[in-house]
Amino acid sequence: MDDVPGPDLISDLPQSIIESILTRLPIRDAVRTSILSSKWRYKWSTLTQLVFDEKCVVLSSDRCDVEDSLVKFITRALFLHQGPIHKFQLTTNYLQCCPDIDQWLLFLSRNDIKELVLELGEGEWFRVPSCLFNCRKLTRLELFRCEFDPPPSFKGFLSLKSLNLHQVLISPEAIENLISSCPVLESLALSYFDCLSLTIRAPHLKYLCLEGEFKVICLENTPLLVAMSIAMYMTDDIAEHFEQSSGCNFNRFLGGVPHLERLIGHIYFTKYLSIGDDCGKVPITYNHLQVVELYQVSFEDMKEILVVLRLITNSPNLKELQISGSSNTLAAVEAPDLDFWERKCPSDCTFKQLRVVKMTDVSGVPHEMEFIKFLLANSPVLETVSISPCVYVIDGRVNMLIELLRFKRASAQAEIVFIPD
Repeated sequence: MDDVPGPDLISDLPQSIIESILTRLPIRDAVRTSILSSKWRYKWSTLTQLVFDEKCVVLSSDRCDVEDSLVKFITRALFLHQGPIHKFQLTTNYLQCCPDIDQWLLFLSRNDIKELVLELGEGEWFRVPSCLFNCRKLTRLELFRCEFDPPPSFKGFLSLKSLNLHQVLISPEAIENLISSCPVLESLALSYFDCLSLTIRAPHLKYLCLEGEFKVICLENTPLLVAMSIAMYMTDDIAEHFEQSSGCNFNRFLGGVPHLERLIGHIYFTKYLSIGDDCGKVPITYNHLQVVELYQVSFEDMKEILVVLRLITNSPNLKELQISGSSNTLAAVEAPDLDFWERKCPSDCTFKQLRVVKMTDVSGVPHEMEFIKFLLANSPVLETVSISPCVYVIDGRVNMLIELLRFKRASAQAEIVFIPD
């Protein structure tokens, strides 16, 4: 009796499930399914998400051969594709200024592209062609090492929700206009920009990530922001600009974000916020702020300490606080000014929700210890305070620990964890 072949269960799956399976494969393997049978010959060709990288081709020591193979693979895949392409991602170090990318983007602009990621490596900068600005349905745009010059007729990406520009050459005016002309923008990431003065107007923005050399950052219309991560680099020009600054950077940056839930400030962030005139009373209360991380805070700079105090004392629902120090031990010890804490700390301050405090790179200088003392004395539900001393502090670690253990604690459950290494 002849064997009767069983049903082809995989091939008979709904197209949506097959597409979900193929999308999880590298594009090279997805295309290879065309050799399985006649049913599978064009299954891959209706994928709406296409992700290309150097794994699409066989790598060799001959760069020209790799570039040629990669261009042919992507061109053929697009030529054979059927239907809309919602996502196109290209990550490669080989095709920085390849003219074929222009043709691919022109093709994509006519196929309802919604998500576009161009991550190009070192070398010449790729100039974004004008056809990109005709992609009216874009919801996500990520560009790495590109030149971006919107034409005068460009009116914005009306559907764009996520924008990530990394090492992108664009004028300050153009970037501000781009942000403000994306009316539903929710996520914005800008990294490796030089000497940029930036005003952000984005009424639906929720997530903000900035990294680079910024002279001025003004959040003018960002009432829905819930999370931000900021890293600022210092140059001589920016330092000189800071010295001449007026106004209040704290209010410019944090004066209009009432829904903020998480704040991460990296290098020079608290320094930046401390620049300018005395801000007086904080204009808002951060009722939603639960997590604050501040790195390289100088506890020898009274203005930086005041920035930290202004922020946390106006955050009644703060739950987690992480701070790393960056103090000149000698300077901080020589000018303690400990009366500062009686003058500037509100006597009725209580951190009713604060449960976790993490202090790293602790030098044990007077104001740093006073800050820890202040937190312990005013946090009734505090559970853990972890202390990691600076690697340069060796001889004073025992004295630091003895002093910490003497501090009054508002919470009977508060545990001090000293991490020597």
